[in-house]
Amino acid sequence: MDFLESIKATPKRQMLQQFVSLGLIIASALMIWKSLMIVTNSESPVVVVLSGSMEPSFWRGDILFLWMRNSSFEVGEIPVFKIAGRDIPIVHRLIQVQQRLDGDLNMLTKGDNNMRDDRGLYNPGQMFLNQRHIIGKAVGYLPRVGMVTIMMNDSPPLKFALIGILCLFVLTNRE
Repeated sequence: MDFLESIKATPKRQMLQQFVSLGLIIASALMIWKSLMIVTNSESPVVVVLSGSMEPSFWRGDILFLWMRNSSFEVGEIPVFKIAGRDIPIVHRLIQVQQRLDGDLNMLTKGDNNMRDDRGLYNPGQMFLNQRHIIGKAVGYLPRVGMVTIMMNDSPPLKFALIGILCLFVLTNRE
């Protein structure tokens, strides 16, 4: 009750200032994300590893930093790719790269912890990935930091609670 009374007692000008601050925080985060997209030339410059298919190279919850400035790909590199019709990007190692006559590449991937290549993950009839499927190459990572993201996706009430708490902190800040 004391908390609600303190919000009611806050002058309207200060409350407006708090909402503007919240808007600036959100706008800043979006500008940073868009700037990273431009610098890395990737539609998703940062991704979280969602499964154990790349263990021991990457573990579930690792955050990967992607780069897509050069279009050369070599066996052993770790691209992040999207399959048509699926929203979640996949992080697997290149095990085969072939130059096609039209200049594009045929690429085959496999998770380090998987027994078989990824042809079973590709769309029916698709034998290889092409450059249009790749959203970036892994160039760095932060171990386990993405577990918070995984927990928030697994539990929507937790996500909304954390967002609500952050908004309340910004709105009730007295500076």
